[in-house]
Amino acid sequence: MIIGVPKEIKSHENRVALNPAGALELTKRGHTVYIQSTAGEGSGFADSDYQSAGAKISKTIEDTYKKAEMIIKVKEPIKSEYKLIREDQLVFTYFHFASHKPLTTAMIKSKSVCLAYETVELTDHSLPLLVPMSEVAGRMAIQEGAKYLEKPAKGRGVLLGGVPGVAPGKVLVLGGGVVGTQAAKMAAGLGAQVTILDINLNRLRYLADIMPANVTTLYSNEYNIRRLIQDHDLIVGAVLIPGAKAPNLVSREMLKDMRPGTVLVDVAVDQGGCIETCKPTTHVKPTFIIDDIVHYCVANMPGAVPYTSTIALTNATLPYAIQLANKGWKKACQENASLKLGLNVINGHVVYKGVAEAFDLKYEDVNDFI
Repeated sequence: MIIGVPKEIKSHENRVALNPAGALELTKRGHTVYIQSTAGEGSGFADSDYQSAGAKISKTIEDTYKKAEMIIKVKEPIKSEYKLIREDQLVFTYFHFASHKPLTTAMIKSKSVCLAYETVELTDHSLPLLVPMSEVAGRMAIQEGAKYLEKPAKGRGVLLGGVPGVAPGKVLVLGGGVVGTQAAKMAAGLGAQVTILDINLNRLRYLADIMPANVTTLYSNEYNIRRLIQDHDLIVGAVLIPGAKAPNLVSREMLKDMRPGTVLVDVAVDQGGCIETCKPTTHVKPTFIIDDIVHYCVANMPGAVPYTSTIALTNATLPYAIQLANKGWKKACQENASLKLGLNVINGHVVYKGVAEAFDLKYEDVNDFI
């Protein structure tokens, strides 16, 4: 199969979908890999590194898309890429369709085959291609939150870990999945007083067992959220419903109950966000302030640490990319039920229920197309 890896062009997105080690694994199996020139530089990988791994360098993004049967990306295609995607071309990337109607419409119109990292799901309901970036984003949520709590950034001026004689800062984590767990671990490691909420009692039991003493678990409901936001310094939104829009747990009206300078970090913003006032921002301008509350809503947080993120992502996606390249997408998805769940749009047909429901589109059974 001919595989194309374009350079990411979303604002300050320095990751690349395939590192040289991944390119080698594909080329040694007889596949042709085209890497757009300089696509790996932001992550620390030169064109020569890919050439040494057997990949070919394509000069432009147009050339990369034109040659490839399968496109492997990190972030969803942006408007300038829509016209480059053609009928029957397989696009393997993070799509997050349910939060972006123009993208959904464009991919339906393209009649391409859209296989989304974020909806590939194992039998235990874990999301193997979302996990590595969720781990990075969860840890970064605390790193960035701590920075924006500083007074020059309009935060409350709180040091999360405190010092002897001064109480530590308080962190509220909404959601006990991968993002929430990593955020709680990071905050606890800094010495903060952490509360983590979830609606899954089994998950709360697990977290209560593994977390240090400065982490408290609570059942997530509106009453508890309204009570806790009044005295917590940093609030992390970490709620995910696979393939669907995230639920709003913190409304605009609730901002009035927070102390000025409280920082909100909504990691779920690329799925619509679980904090009503959060709208996607970029690494160029990562924050905005509403009612004296600092909002950090960067939709590609792991892009700020591209070396770590690229390797972690390739480690997770490569086994699936190899299956798709070796067998073709239809056979690969017939034989791998987890991979089949990644199919969102096929030749103009929406085959993932969460996407269809988000925009009131016709939902069709994926099995009719494979």
